[in-house]
Amino acid sequence: MKRTLAALAFGLLASTGLAQADGELNIYNWGNYTSPDMIKKFEEQNKVKVTITDYDSNDTALAKIRQGGHGFDIVVPSQNYVPIWIQEGLLLESRPDEMPNFKNVAEDWKNPEFDPGRHYTVPWAMGTVGVVVNTDVYKGPIDTWGIIFDTPAELKGKVNVVPEMTDVIDAAVLYNGGTKCTGDKEILKKVRDTLVKAKPDWVAMEYGTIEKMGAGDFAASSDWNGSALRQRLKNPAIHYGYPKEGFVNWSDNIAVLKDAKNVDNAKLFLNFMMDPENAGMNSGFHRYANGIAGSDKFMPDDMKGAPEVEIPEDVKARGVPSQTCAPEVQELYTKIWTELQK
Repeated sequence: MKRTLAALAFGLLASTGLAQADGELNIYNWGNYTSPDMIKKFEEQNKVKVTITDYDSNDTALAKIRQGGHGFDIVVPSQNYVPIWIQEGLLLESRPDEMPNFKNVAEDWKNPEFDPGRHYTVPWAMGTVGVVVNTDVYKGPIDTWGIIFDTPAELKGKVNVVPEMTDVIDAAVLYNGGTKCTGDKEILKKVRDTLVKAKPDWVAMEYGTIEKMGAGDFAASSDWNGSALRQRLKNPAIHYGYPKEGFVNWSDNIAVLKDAKNVDNAKLFLNFMMDPENAGMNSGFHRYANGIAGSDKFMPDDMKGAPEVEIPEDVKARGVPSQTCAPEVQELYTKIWTELQK
């Protein structure tokens, strides 16, 4: 007797470890970064109740999972942190490369250095780190880290810094003529001095830039490009600058935790997020590009050609890839960061 289409579909899912399962899925992710409509679609399709818990930085997430007893199934680390998660045995080798929807991952993202062959992670979002400025407040050039580290008079006391340690220190390294993950003590001394000198001109070190830039509480901030787009859509005077000293290209990636309780549902979610329509729906919420080919067809029209999303050709050469720094460099970064918090 012929197998039904439903049975064939189930067989395909089962053969790749994606057997249908109802129940729960607990996602640990950056705040304000997950499309509610996309989650609702996943829940309805799979009869799975999803709970999302927010974190505000890579270091916060890593520290929480290291402690154990967290109850989460999914995490979304940045690419420079993925090797740390893998090396510490915190991620399940879930083999996204063997899932049915892996065929939709863009060629440039199928074999990244941080996860060769995609044995652990699936693309979530990609973007850049730059500066946002309210040009009603400041009329000068915004394509420089000088907005943050040598703040113009009009912006003093109105600048925020998003407190993601690696992003801030990388920016200061580039501003001082160094290269990402440098261990050069002279450069790092300049970085430390630059940050300590600049801090009195900042009004805050917070993550909530979308709301506070839009409300006028901040007039400038270091920030991520998708956040900048969301700000501009609220206030056309807010613009995103790609610093001439250099900027970092990054990606965030979905992974299943080694001690996940709902592994089947977590794998279903990874496969779900490699579908172009679902990835596009998610990008339409968080406003970043992603690594799923064809997903742009499902994104809002205001993302197409947006300078925050599509890096202008004349600045692409300034971008440097996010990477995992050597432990001894990471330790130096942490010392600088600790001093900055005093």
